Amino acid sequence: MQQSESGGGAATAEVQLNDQPNALIACKVPEEVFNEQQLKEQFEALFREFDPSTSFQFFKSFRRVRINFTNALAAAEARVKLHKSDFNGKEMRLYFAQVVHIGSPHLEPPKPEKQFLISPPASPPVGWAQLQDAMQVVNYDLLCAVTKLGPGEQYELHTGTTNTPSVIVHVCEDDSSDGEDETAECSKRMRPKIIHTRRPDYVPSVNQ
Repeated sequence: MQQSESGGGAATAEVQLNDQPNALIACKVPEEVFNEQQLKEQFEALFREFDPSTSFQFFKSFRRVRINFTNALAAAEARVKLHKSDFNGKEMRLYFAQVVHIGSPHLEPPKPEKQFLISPPASPPVGWAQLQDAMQVVNYDLLCAVTKLGPGEQYELHTGTTNTPSVIVHVCEDDSSDGEDETAECSKRMRPKIIHTRRPDYVPSVNQ
């Protein structure tokens, strides 16, 4: 019974170890590592102590290095011992690389559930039908009553109750002439005056 339990624990530990990434990312790497071959070899030697088959990818513009191990155990040991250690007078920070699982190397098209939201839509959804515009409702009685009103008169559209107010239409007095004069005066005041540029004086040139 004890042997089976120990065997199950070892299998669980192996599964958890396989789930761990086998690569590290070194951040804020000194610029000398990218430019000087001797420092680059010293940097690589630190990680080859844990795995001689370690490979490196240098990203100079980001000052980062990806360290690829052959197994996750070597990556974990290197991270534990070298994280925040001193290298060339600067602290070195190591992080596990994220594992990205890509099922297909090609970009898949979006799902068609919400594809009709694209403008213009590629195709309408299943069962979609265009709505017909409703008929316009014109109250001819109201229009007739308003046309019969004179200036200054009023017409009650809705009689008020204890809970609702009354709706009354008031016809304005005819002051179109005054309004036109005021509009003309306002347009004159607001219109900026165009100042013409003075033409320079003509001076004839003397040709000898």
